[in-house]
Amino acid sequence: MTIVVINNHGGAIFSLLPLADRVRPRILNQYFYTSHNISIRELCVAHGVMHLHATTKLDFEEALFTSQHGGMDCVIEVESCIDTNASFHSTLKTFACQAADQVIKPSSQDSILDGTLLCRVHRMEYSLFRMPLCAPHTMVSVDGGTTSFHREGFILTLYFEDGSFGLGEVSPLDIYKENLLDVEEQLRFLIHMMKGSHISCFLPLLKGSFSSWIWSNLGILPCTLFPSVRCGLEMAILNAIANRKGSNLLGILHPQIVGDIFKSSSTVQICALVDSSGTPTQVADAIATLVEEGFTAVKIKVARCGSPLQDAAVIQEVRKKVGYHIKIRADANRNWTYDEAIQFGSLVKDCDLQYIEEPVQIEEDIIKFCKESGLPVALDETIDNIGEHPLIKLSKYAHPGIVAVVIKPSVVGGFENAAIIAQWAQQHQKMAVVSAAFESSLGLSAYIQFSCYLNQMNSEICTMMNYPLASSIAHGLGTYRWLKEDLTTTPLKINRNPRSGFVEASVADSDRVLQQFQINGNIIHRRVTGEQVCIYQLPLDSKGLSCSIKIQEIGQGYDDNVFVFLHGFLGTGEDWIAIMKALSGCGRCVSIDLPGHGGTKIQSHGDKDAVQASGLCVEVVADLLCKVIEHITPGKVTLVGYSMGARIALCMALKLTKKVKGAIIISGSPGLNDGMARKIRRAEDDSRARFLVAYGLKHFLDTWYAGELWNSLREHPHFHQIAANRLHHGDVQSLAKVLSALSVGRQLPLWEDLKHCKTPLLLIVGEKDKKFKTIAQDMFLAIGSGNGKLTGDDGAPNDLCEIVEIPDCGHAAHLENPLPVIRALRQFVTKLN
Repeated sequence: MTIVVINNHGGAIFSLLPLADRVRPRILNQYFYTSHNISIRELCVAHGVMHLHATTKLDFEEALFTSQHGGMDCVIEVESCIDTNASFHSTLKTFACQAADQVIKPSSQDSILDGTLLCRVHRMEYSLFRMPLCAPHTMVSVDGGTTSFHREGFILTLYFEDGSFGLGEVSPLDIYKENLLDVEEQLRFLIHMMKGSHISCFLPLLKGSFSSWIWSNLGILPCTLFPSVRCGLEMAILNAIANRKGSNLLGILHPQIVGDIFKSSSTVQICALVDSSGTPTQVADAIATLVEEGFTAVKIKVARCGSPLQDAAVIQEVRKKVGYHIKIRADANRNWTYDEAIQFGSLVKDCDLQYIEEPVQIEEDIIKFCKESGLPVALDETIDNIGEHPLIKLSKYAHPGIVAVVIKPSVVGGFENAAIIAQWAQQHQKMAVVSAAFESSLGLSAYIQFSCYLNQMNSEICTMMNYPLASSIAHGLGTYRWLKEDLTTTPLKINRNPRSGFVEASVADSDRVLQQFQINGNIIHRRVTGEQVCIYQLPLDSKGLSCSIKIQEIGQGYDDNVFVFLHGFLGTGEDWIAIMKALSGCGRCVSIDLPGHGGTKIQSHGDKDAVQASGLCVEVVADLLCKVIEHITPGKVTLVGYSMGARIALCMALKLTKKVKGAIIISGSPGLNDGMARKIRRAEDDSRARFLVAYGLKHFLDTWYAGELWNSLREHPHFHQIAANRLHHGDVQSLAKVLSALSVGRQLPLWEDLKHCKTPLLLIVGEKDKKFKTIAQDMFLAIGSGNGKLTGDDGAPNDLCEIVEIPDCGHAAHLENPLPVIRALRQFVTKLN
């Protein structure tokens, strides 16, 4: 047994009360604190119990480790004092008060919902831009013959219902596994999801508020948004809130900073960026010119070509040329082996580098390099790849040799993640340097105000934690020099401040850019405001079954690439609208209400048994849908089916190959091979159908969604809305008959057909859906056995079938975690084409 004793030598709780400031210390000690001098160690010795003493966190961790491996009872004494406890709680109180002060006061226009101040989004739109650059950006190597360079991305515009709006920039870089097509899919999805959503005024706190809001309001996992998309979305929302409050981004992040005097005097120093290509003398001359312009810090790209000796020669020559009053940073971008980095370090150890960014290829070698070289190091790519829960990963980089973190908001996933990383750095007495990724004046203006916010937070943290006040930080926003033409007709002005003599950006000018932003139409290629859904009814007959089928379409201009979406039992075509809108940029998307569901009516002609008499089954519905497809397009389609819809889609893919190019099967099954299992399932579904008719849809839904299959869906923030939408089915009798007639117990199994499958299949399953993960594996094996292989002759995976597991979701993957599903669909169709 391990017993932890907190020994503060008295009643420290009273030190937190107002009396501690008004009562004499002697009275406090005698009557309130009741201080004691009992030795816990001697008590342990007297009773033969192991005693360990801890005064720091590290002591406590070591004591816990020792106690777990000591093989005997142990008392760990964690010792503090009343004054230290009171001081610590005072610091916590100060931080808490700051957070509370940052909450924006309600205006007369604010509405109140569930006790939270909210405003509602009217709409969101975006424009594609292609912005000329003076030279290639330094993050990629460029063909020597290329003479035209561009930066591509999107401008987001977010409108509130009161007319206020905010702008955001989404500028992905391919090197971070984002491309324009991936990003635009997410933007199309967000246009649909954002409309009518409530924006909490707590979002500017940047303490997990955005992540919580993305999950609870949009119903998507924050980690599934591409970093550039999340950054642009946060930028647009923060600017819209600022616009609504008559403030600016800095003012809502840090409301204590108010007044025109402060705004006009707030500036951010800029670090220049230089590529080391050229001779040492040429590079040194170029940097000397920058120093004359007023730059106080320069970052030099190294490890680009040549050897570490050449890079070291550049650094040495620069120091000779500009002296030691200029801060020099080197950036290796993880391009060196450990030995090469050590070689470089040994040659520049006397050059007074402010730091070197990412000197080694292997992340685990960073601390080792710090210890051996003695050079100060900055994290950059390590931060870029930090993902979720950044503080856990950052904890191993507290080593004093790491002096800075370089934070690109568009790469780490927005201002909230950037603020969390920056605060960790500042609390560990490291520099938090904001860095641009060649954004326009729109993104740079937001980064300037964010940098100023971080500088102010650093001053406050230093004061609270009794750290020496750090000198001004030059932020990595020098990429503005690459802009040949800007997104706005009124670009940002970054120049020499006549008062300081340094190249600086001002909050006032960045505020001007955001307030007076006029889009430069010369570089806008396309504007997207969201597509309207075309809805119509189509009467059809098939094998005695007569239906009026409800169809919803988006993206009618793409007859060469058509998606047809089939929902599951109790669903409707509406379930697919957000996904359809995301994919409508690359194809025509059609969703169908299956018989008995939503707006599709089965013509029973007054005979309540007509449905069963018509021979309703999966094969009949598949034939009916084939006629729908013939009406939609003369060519082939790609089917997307979920659960019951997946079984129908699979049947069509295997038996109606003339109309099906490929099929995406989400949580689907080929049926039950075992005759007894089919008989049991028929009886279960017939019983469920009778229950549905006898007790109504509301009670049936309560029972249906109580099953283990829906454990994950029940945890989704939109579950109650999803369940409520299921109540809109008007014909319970038809719904019950569909449940019985289309039961997997009545469907003819398709396992033998799978062995001869010639249609490409994508099997999508949720990570938490163990049952259907097993089914998908069995389907994959069945297809492989029928084709005589599981992999191609060249060792590549079988092209006919692929399994994609969607993380953090269960059976209803397309509802629980839609963005990875969207990406999987588009990648599958790209392969088909």
